[in-house]
Amino acid sequence: MRNISVAAVQFQHAPGDKAANLATIGRFVALAAAQQVEIIAFPECCISGYWHLRKLPREELTELAEPLPDGPAAQRLLALSRQHGLTIGGGLVERDGEKLYNSYFVAMPDGRWARHRKLHVFVSEFLSPGDQYTVFDTPHGCRVGVLICYDNNLVENVRITALAGAEILLAPHQTGGCRSGSPCAMGPIDVSLWQNRQKNPDAIRAEFQGDKGRGWLTRWLPARAHDNGMFLVFANGVGQDEDEVRTGNAMVIDCYGRIVAESKAIEGDLVIADLDASLRDRCTGLRWIKARRPELYQPLTVRTGREMDTRAVRFEYDS
Repeated sequence: MRNISVAAVQFQHAPGDKAANLATIGRFVALAAAQQVEIIAFPECCISGYWHLRKLPREELTELAEPLPDGPAAQRLLALSRQHGLTIGGGLVERDGEKLYNSYFVAMPDGRWARHRKLHVFVSEFLSPGDQYTVFDTPHGCRVGVLICYDNNLVENVRITALAGAEILLAPHQTGGCRSGSPCAMGPIDVSLWQNRQKNPDAIRAEFQGDKGRGWLTRWLPARAHDNGMFLVFANGVGQDEDEVRTGNAMVIDCYGRIVAESKAIEGDLVIADLDASLRDRCTGLRWIKARRPELYQPLTVRTGREMDTRAVRFEYDS
């Protein structure tokens, strides 16, 4: 890996309006390219929209979905990547035959592309879970992995991605302000606070920076980066998404778990960080990986009987 400039974006998508969302992506890409960014990450499902997907019948969800890489959204990202000379990641609903996926498409300026299908889906019963990890080489001299939102919550997913050689992890989300059911994690944000943010910005900012947003994220995202010796690029939605409010908090975390760039904006925003490749040479996470004893880890591959489908876990405490 060499030193590289990366960017994380937060923005409020327009549900189902792919043209509008791609136009927003295009504006952020131009801003990033003007500042010599080489890799830019956009949020989960930011092209198709996210939380409204749970209400769509299969026919409408299928109509919204696109094949990869031949669909118009993926082709637009590839064109933007070639035009501006940087790698772009964005989320959408993918259609592959009869199956639908929550996918993340990564377009590279030399025409290469990568796709990650979310492993732990829940937003719609019509979405199938992915069954592969996604790690790939880029034309920027670095190896990149992708995990979408809930995928990052499970420590095993991040470790496997690191073992596959990922040096940078793209972590696109639609999170914050969710009904987690836990008294010590996220909780819902009053939508009226978002709607009245121009009159009272401090109220919504306090929620974004508190335990429903940044407070929750910083209890675990830095650990994923630190424990696995990876840089982490966290992109997120911001603002009202149906009856929930996303908290933004776009950030870049180094391989020691330190936040090197973050947004405290309550609107769309772009944060940029220059990654220092030399930090990985002796970082704690890589030393710990070298000390692994895989012969002891067989219990990790055995079901306990307590496992649940992610959809059941996500809504377990909802009333």
